Amino acid sequence: MTPPRLAIIGAGKMGRAVRALADERGWPVAATIGSTAGGITRDTLAGATVAIEFTTPAAAPGNIIACAKAGVPVVVGTTGWDAERARVEREVLAADGTMLASPNFALGMVIFQQLSEQLGKLAAGAPGYGVHIVETHHAAKLDAPSGTGLLIARHTSAALGREIPITSVRVGSVPGRHELIVDGPFEQLRLVHEVRDRRVFAEGALAAAAWLVGRKGICTVLGMLEAGGAR
Repeated sequence: MTPPRLAIIGAGKMGRAVRALADERGWPVAATIGSTAGGITRDTLAGATVAIEFTTPAAAPGNIIACAKAGVPVVVGTTGWDAERARVEREVLAADGTMLASPNFALGMVIFQQLSEQLGKLAAGAPGYGVHIVETHHAAKLDAPSGTGLLIARHTSAALGREIPITSVRVGSVPGRHELIVDGPFEQLRLVHEVRDRRVFAEGALAAAAWLVGRKGICTVLGMLEAGGAR
Protein backbone atom coordinates (compact mmCIF):
# COMPACT_ATOMS: atom_id res chain seq x y z
CA MET A 1 0.00 0.00 0.00
CA THR A 2 1.31 3.45 -0.93
CA PRO A 3 1.41 5.61 2.22
CA PRO A 4 -0.60 8.85 2.17
CA ARG A 5 1.02 12.28 2.04
CA LEU A 6 0.70 13.70 5.55
CA ALA A 7 0.13 17.15 6.91
CA ILE A 8 1.03 17.25 10.60
CA ILE A 9 -0.78 20.01 12.48
CA GLY A 10 0.78 20.69 15.88
CA ALA A 11 4.38 20.85 17.00
CA GLY A 12 3.95 19.49 20.53
CA LYS A 13 4.91 16.09 21.92
CA MET A 14 2.35 14.22 19.86
CA GLY A 15 3.08 16.11 16.65
CA ARG A 16 6.75 15.26 17.05
CA ALA A 17 5.94 11.63 17.84
CA VAL A 18 3.81 11.34 14.68
CA ARG A 19 6.57 12.93 12.60
CA ALA A 20 9.23 10.60 14.02
CA LEU A 21 7.17 7.48 13.31
CA ALA A 22 6.20 8.70 9.83
CA ASP A 23 9.87 9.33 9.01
CA GLU A 24 10.82 5.92 10.40
CA ARG A 25 8.30 4.25 8.11
CA GLY A 26 9.08 6.33 5.05
CA TRP A 27 5.75 8.16 4.93
CA PRO A 28 6.02 11.46 3.06
CA VAL A 29 5.25 14.57 5.13
CA ALA A 30 3.97 17.28 2.81
CA ALA A 31 3.49 19.96 5.47
CA THR A 32 4.13 20.67 9.13
CA ILE A 33 1.92 23.39 10.59
CA GLY A 34 2.15 24.92 14.07
CA SER A 35 -0.49 24.68 16.77
CA THR A 36 -2.00 28.16 16.40
CA ALA A 37 -5.48 28.32 14.89
CA GLY A 38 -5.56 29.74 11.37
CA GLY A 39 -3.22 29.46 8.41
CA ILE A 40 -4.59 26.17 7.17
CA THR A 41 -5.49 26.33 3.48
CA ARG A 42 -5.22 24.11 0.44
CA ASP A 43 -1.89 25.84 -0.29
CA THR A 44 -0.37 25.40 3.19
CA LEU A 45 -1.47 21.76 3.26
CA ALA A 46 0.79 21.43 0.21
CA GLY A 47 -0.83 18.48 -1.53
CA ALA A 48 -1.33 16.38 1.59
CA THR A 49 -3.90 13.61 1.19
CA VAL A 50 -4.66 13.47 4.93
CA ALA A 51 -3.89 15.59 8.01
CA ILE A 52 -3.19 14.59 11.61
CA GLU A 53 -4.11 17.23 14.20
CA PHE A 54 -2.71 17.32 17.76
CA THR A 55 -2.91 20.92 18.99
CA THR A 56 -4.94 22.68 21.71
CA PRO A 57 -8.65 22.80 22.58
CA ALA A 58 -8.84 26.42 21.41
CA ALA A 59 -7.20 25.73 18.04
CA ALA A 60 -8.66 22.33 17.13
CA PRO A 61 -12.19 23.33 15.96
CA GLY A 62 -10.88 25.93 13.51
CA ASN A 63 -8.17 23.58 12.27
CA ILE A 64 -10.65 20.78 11.62
CA ILE A 65 -13.06 23.01 9.71
CA ALA A 66 -10.22 24.50 7.67
CA CYS A 67 -9.06 21.01 6.65
CA ALA A 68 -12.59 20.06 5.62
CA LYS A 69 -12.94 23.22 3.50
CA ALA A 70 -9.57 22.48 1.90
CA GLY A 71 -10.75 18.98 0.94
CA VAL A 72 -8.28 17.15 3.20
CA PRO A 73 -9.54 14.48 5.63
CA VAL A 74 -8.30 15.01 9.16
CA VAL A 75 -7.47 12.72 12.08
CA VAL A 76 -7.90 14.60 15.37
CA GLY A 77 -6.27 13.66 18.67
CA THR A 78 -6.80 16.95 20.49
CA THR A 79 -9.14 16.75 23.48
CA GLY A 80 -11.02 19.32 25.55
CA TRP A 81 -13.23 20.79 22.79
CA ASP A 82 -16.36 18.68 23.36
CA ALA A 83 -18.57 21.77 23.68
CA GLU A 84 -17.76 22.55 20.04
CA ARG A 85 -18.08 19.00 18.75
CA ALA A 86 -21.64 19.18 17.35
CA ARG A 87 -20.98 22.47 15.55
CA VAL A 88 -17.69 21.25 14.09
CA GLU A 89 -19.26 18.03 12.81
CA ARG A 90 -22.06 20.03 11.15
CA GLU A 91 -19.53 22.24 9.40
CA VAL A 92 -17.40 19.27 8.30
CA LEU A 93 -20.46 17.58 6.80
CA ALA A 94 -21.58 20.83 5.16
CA ALA A 95 -18.17 21.08 3.50
CA ASP A 96 -18.40 17.43 2.34
CA GLY A 97 -15.35 16.79 4.50
CA THR A 98 -13.99 13.90 6.52
CA MET A 99 -13.06 13.75 10.19
CA LEU A 100 -12.02 11.05 12.63
CA ALA A 101 -11.62 12.43 16.14
CA SER A 102 -10.74 10.33 19.17
CA PRO A 103 -9.50 11.21 22.64
CA ASN A 104 -7.22 8.18 22.54
CA PHE A 105 -5.61 6.47 19.52
CA ALA A 106 -4.22 3.50 21.44
CA LEU A 107 -6.04 0.65 19.71
CA GLY A 108 -6.09 -1.28 22.99
CA MET A 109 -8.21 1.51 24.45
CA VAL A 110 -10.98 0.70 21.97
CA ILE A 111 -10.96 -2.84 23.32
CA PHE A 112 -10.93 -1.46 26.88
CA GLN A 113 -14.00 0.67 26.13
CA GLN A 114 -15.93 -2.30 24.81
CA LEU A 115 -14.99 -4.38 27.87
CA SER A 116 -15.89 -1.57 30.28
CA GLU A 117 -19.33 -1.24 28.70
CA GLN A 118 -19.93 -4.96 29.10
CA LEU A 119 -18.64 -4.78 32.67
CA GLY A 120 -21.12 -2.00 33.37
CA LYS A 121 -24.00 -4.14 32.11
CA LEU A 122 -23.00 -7.03 34.36
CA ALA A 123 -22.32 -4.83 37.41
CA ALA A 124 -25.82 -3.37 37.06
CA GLY A 125 -27.16 -6.71 38.25
CA ALA A 126 -24.77 -7.00 41.19
CA PRO A 127 -26.27 -5.31 44.28
CA GLY A 128 -23.95 -3.40 46.57
CA TYR A 129 -21.14 -2.93 44.02
CA GLY A 130 -19.56 0.50 43.53
CA VAL A 131 -17.92 1.58 40.28
CA HIS A 132 -15.23 4.25 39.96
CA ILE A 133 -12.80 5.46 37.26
CA VAL A 134 -9.26 6.63 38.07
CA GLU A 135 -7.32 8.22 35.22
CA THR A 136 -3.70 9.37 35.46
CA HIS A 137 -1.77 11.61 33.05
CA HIS A 138 1.32 13.79 32.97
CA ALA A 139 1.30 17.03 34.93
CA ALA A 140 1.09 19.22 31.80
CA LYS A 141 -2.17 17.73 30.50
CA LEU A 142 -4.71 20.53 30.19
CA ASP A 143 -8.05 18.75 30.61
CA ALA A 144 -9.22 16.89 33.71
CA PRO A 145 -11.01 14.57 33.46
CA SER A 146 -9.44 13.58 30.17
CA GLY A 147 -11.46 13.02 27.02
CA THR A 148 -10.75 9.31 27.33
CA GLY A 149 -11.92 9.24 30.95
CA LEU A 150 -15.14 11.00 30.01
CA LEU A 151 -15.72 8.61 27.10
CA ILE A 152 -15.26 5.55 29.33
CA ALA A 153 -17.58 7.06 31.94
CA ARG A 154 -20.26 7.93 29.40
CA HIS A 155 -20.49 4.46 27.89
CA THR A 156 -20.08 2.55 31.15
CA SER A 157 -22.59 4.77 32.99
CA ALA A 158 -25.17 4.17 30.25
CA ALA A 159 -24.70 0.42 30.62
CA LEU A 160 -24.68 0.58 34.43
CA GLY A 161 -27.71 2.84 34.71
CA ARG A 162 -26.08 5.43 36.97
CA GLU A 163 -23.32 8.02 36.89
CA ILE A 164 -19.75 6.89 37.56
CA PRO A 165 -17.38 9.24 39.42
CA ILE A 166 -13.95 9.98 37.95
CA THR A 167 -10.79 10.76 39.87
CA SER A 168 -8.14 12.57 37.79
CA VAL A 169 -4.48 12.44 38.78
CA ARG A 170 -1.96 14.74 37.08
CA VAL A 171 1.60 13.89 37.99
CA GLY A 172 5.06 13.57 36.46
CA SER A 173 5.30 12.37 32.85
CA VAL A 174 2.72 9.54 32.78
CA PRO A 175 1.55 9.08 29.13
CA GLY A 176 -1.81 7.68 30.21
CA ARG A 177 -3.38 5.17 32.58
CA HIS A 178 -7.10 4.40 32.94
CA GLU A 179 -8.57 2.12 35.57
CA LEU A 180 -12.16 1.00 36.01
CA ILE A 181 -12.74 -0.27 39.56
CA VAL A 182 -15.72 -2.41 40.56
CA ASP A 183 -15.80 -2.89 44.30
CA GLY A 184 -18.07 -5.29 46.17
CA PRO A 185 -18.42 -6.16 49.85
CA PHE A 186 -15.87 -8.98 49.69
CA GLU A 187 -14.06 -8.59 46.35
CA GLN A 188 -12.74 -6.08 43.85
CA LEU A 189 -12.32 -6.14 40.09
CA ARG A 190 -9.95 -3.79 38.23
CA LEU A 191 -9.82 -3.25 34.47
CA VAL A 192 -6.67 -1.32 33.52
CA HIS A 193 -5.26 0.16 30.34
CA GLU A 194 -1.75 1.54 30.72
CA VAL A 195 0.28 3.22 28.01
CA ARG A 196 3.98 2.39 28.16
CA ASP A 197 5.09 4.64 25.30
CA ARG A 198 3.56 7.70 23.63
CA ARG A 199 4.33 6.08 20.28
CA VAL A 200 1.18 3.97 20.69
CA PHE A 201 -0.91 7.12 20.03
CA ALA A 202 1.17 7.96 16.96
CA GLU A 203 0.81 4.38 15.73
CA GLY A 204 -2.98 4.55 16.01
CA ALA A 205 -3.15 8.00 14.41
CA LEU A 206 -1.13 6.82 11.41
CA ALA A 207 -3.35 3.75 11.04
CA ALA A 208 -6.41 6.02 11.12
CA ALA A 209 -4.84 8.39 8.58
CA ALA A 210 -4.18 5.59 6.11
CA TRP A 211 -7.72 4.25 6.52
CA LEU A 212 -9.39 7.66 6.24
CA VAL A 213 -8.15 8.50 2.74
CA GLY A 214 -11.03 8.22 0.27
CA ARG A 215 -13.76 8.22 2.93
CA LYS A 216 -16.34 10.89 3.69
CA GLY A 217 -18.19 12.04 6.79
CA ILE A 218 -17.66 11.50 10.51
CA CYS A 219 -15.69 8.34 11.24
CA THR A 220 -14.56 6.54 14.42
CA VAL A 221 -11.67 4.34 15.53
CA LEU A 222 -14.17 1.59 16.41
CA GLY A 223 -15.57 1.77 12.89
CA MET A 224 -12.05 1.48 11.51
CA LEU A 225 -11.32 -1.62 13.60
CA GLU A 226 -14.63 -3.24 12.72
CA ALA A 227 -13.80 -2.67 9.05
CA GLY A 228 -10.35 -4.21 9.49
CA GLY A 229 -8.70 -0.90 8.69
CA ALA A 230 -5.83 -1.18 11.19
CA ARG A 231 -4.36 -4.31 9.62
